[in-house]
This record gives sequence, structure tokens and C-alpha cells, in this order.
Amino acid sequence: MLKAIAIDDEPLALEVIKSHASKVNFIQLEKLFTNAFEALDYLQDNPIDLIFLDIKMPDISGTEFAILPANKPMIVFTTAYSEHAVKSFELDAIDYLLKPFSLARFTKACTKANELWMLKNGKETEKTSIFLKTGYEQIKVQLSEILFLEAAGNYVTFQTNENKIMSRMTFQEAEKLLPDSFFRIHRSFIVHKDKIEKIERHQVTIGKHKIPIGSNYAGNLESVN
Repeated sequence: MLKAIAIDDEPLALEVIKSHASKVNFIQLEKLFTNAFEALDYLQDNPIDLIFLDIKMPDISGTEFAILPANKPMIVFTTAYSEHAVKSFELDAIDYLLKPFSLARFTKACTKANELWMLKNGKETEKTSIFLKTGYEQIKVQLSEILFLEAAGNYVTFQTNENKIMSRMTFQEAEKLLPDSFFRIHRSFIVHKDKIEKIERHQVTIGKHKIPIGSNYAGNLESVN
């Protein structure tokens, strides 16, 4: 269950969030705020997982507020102004809801937040997908579609059945996202065990791809049946 609050200077907007949240069984909406500074005081003593945060507010904007809480809850921005989308994703927002948003769109944002929360807290026992941040979007990728990963400077390339997805993260961060069916065979490559078609002395074959085997990681291939 995600503990959440909503901050918006318009009471009617808060009522919409309250109504939508009541229909999402993993969201517990703790409190509504029309005053951002009252919300900040509340956060000092009450741990919260998720904030639904308006951007255009008097005294302080949502993007300014987002960097203030010490415990850094997940943020879903809610706004009537599409021009703030780029800034919101620069702040690692989970999602960006453009008013007026439907229950279906609201639920999609909540589901994304819940999956990330479960991942961070080790609650997901049978993970089938991950979210990858690419540019200003977060893309859901099925683990079954990933063939291998390749380190590329400050980015990691996820090679899927259909295309490549580049996400800004370290290789160590990428490893933490993946289940045991993925393992490193080279300092720059992680492969999906079930996708390996052929193992040779210095490389493995996955589809049309030839991936080198690093001498320090050759032992990992012993687990391939």
C-alpha cells in the first residue's frame, strides 16, 4: 500500500484526485493540501511514498517544492500546462498528468509508482517487467524481450527482440533491476541466460549477435544448462 498526499491550490482538483484514489486499491491517500508549506511541515513527521503535486501554485511552484522534502517521495505532477513536462522529468517525476485526466490515466500513473516502489523495497517476487528512463519518458519493458545489456559510457543499452533502448544509469544499477536469469559475461555485457543459443570459447551467440566472454566472467556460464 502506497501512502500518498495531494497538493493543489484548487480544492476541486483535489476532490478529483481523492475520487480517483479511492478506486485504486493500493493507494492510501492520507491528506489533501491547498497550501504547499503546510504539506512540507506534514512531511517532516509523516513518511509518505507518493505526492500528487500541482505545478502552478502561489508562493512556490510544484517543481520548486519537489526538491525540498528530505525523504524524497515519488512525485506525480498534475497540471493544466503541458509546457512543464520537460522540467518535471528532469526532476525524475514518476509521471505527468495533464488536467483534466481520466481515472484510467490516473491509475496508469499509480501503477507505475507502485511497481517502482515494490522494486525498491524488495516486494516484487515474480517481476516480469521493468521501467527504463529514456529521455523524458519512462518505458515499460518486458524482461522476456531483453536479449542482453551493453555498457555505453554513462548509459546502458538494453537490446530487445525489436530494438535498442538506451537508459542513463550505471551497469551496477542495471544489474540490480534484473532477476537471476541475467548475469554478466563481460565487464560491458550482461546476457539473458535463456536467450543464449551457442557458447564458444570466447563468445556467445544470441540471435544475430555475437557477445564476447570476459576471462573474469567465464565461470558464470557454468549455470547455463
